[in-house]
Amino acid sequence: MNLPPAQLREHLQRGLKSLYTLHGDEPLLVQEFADALRGAARQQGFTERTVYTVQGAHFDWSAVLASSSEMSLFSDKQIIEIRIPTGKPGKDGSTYLQQIAERSQGNDAALTLVILPRLDGMTTKGAWFGALDSFGVTVKFDPIERRNLPQWIAQRLQQQGQRVAGGEEGQRTLQFFADRVEGNLLAAHQEIQKLGLLYSNHESTGDHGVLSFEQVENAVLNVARYDVFKLAEAVLSGQPVRVARMLDGLQAEGESEVLVHWALAEDIRNMKRVKDAINAGRPMPMALRENRVWGVKEKLFERALPNISDGAMNRLLQAAHTVDGIVKGLKQPDWPASGWQSLHRLAGMVCEQCMAPARR
Repeated sequence: MNLPPAQLREHLQRGLKSLYTLHGDEPLLVQEFADALRGAARQQGFTERTVYTVQGAHFDWSAVLASSSEMSLFSDKQIIEIRIPTGKPGKDGSTYLQQIAERSQGNDAALTLVILPRLDGMTTKGAWFGALDSFGVTVKFDPIERRNLPQWIAQRLQQQGQRVAGGEEGQRTLQFFADRVEGNLLAAHQEIQKLGLLYSNHESTGDHGVLSFEQVENAVLNVARYDVFKLAEAVLSGQPVRVARMLDGLQAEGESEVLVHWALAEDIRNMKRVKDAINAGRPMPMALRENRVWGVKEKLFERALPNISDGAMNRLLQAAHTVDGIVKGLKQPDWPASGWQSLHRLAGMVCEQCMAPARR
């Protein structure tokens, strides 16, 4: 049974189940959800808690199964947590997890909580995950998309009695906040808590908990974590300012120039292949599918490709080839000698082509 994270409060009002599986790559959201479950369980008499972390091929699954099967009229109710950091329980673990899931049914003395990282589609189709999903409640935590981050920040501020000003000033404040914590939700949470401590009374905020841009700017650190693949999405979205900031961040974090170039060049090559297929008479959905373009990038390709001419596409492909040599130490006429400066130029060229015509 799948449960959207936002429905937790309503779910808890209906009562706890005996088995929960949490998976996703946002540690903050997983942690908060797990804390809420533990709190509700303690209120219902689950006073003992045992944590198992699955590491290595020789993990003793039999101890977990025995613990989850213990039921006694004289023992306290217990929470059993099974943490699998790799998301791969192995052959033995798969078998034991299926048994644990089956035995959880009707076991009011134990609440089993399985915590996993983000799982790929093939893993979620496995027998062990299917058993966890069938016999319990499964909660998937998707990353907060960049476009939704300002709203998420505003909601979190509201929860602690704070808000930004209305109108354009408030939007500017939230965008600034989002820029500083992009890709690092745990840091965003910590910075929001800091604002709660710094400006916890109306005198410090001046207007019933309203935070000014200057207060946020002075308090919030630059704690963003940039991801090469998120960079590629920003490029395809035609966001030059954000792309430049992300490239600077990746350089500061010591990311490999070759890896950044690979991510950009791979998208350019895919765009070229899809465009060639369309020119040959293939419908765009078929061309995207044949070239294994799915998910977020599928939507970005669909929006950008109709506005890119064949000539522009060929120039991007040639530019990617040129920068490939630069990041590997070759000099190229009319291009910066620095690999990062050349990556800025290449990303800017792609950004310009991917912008909507009205924004160019």
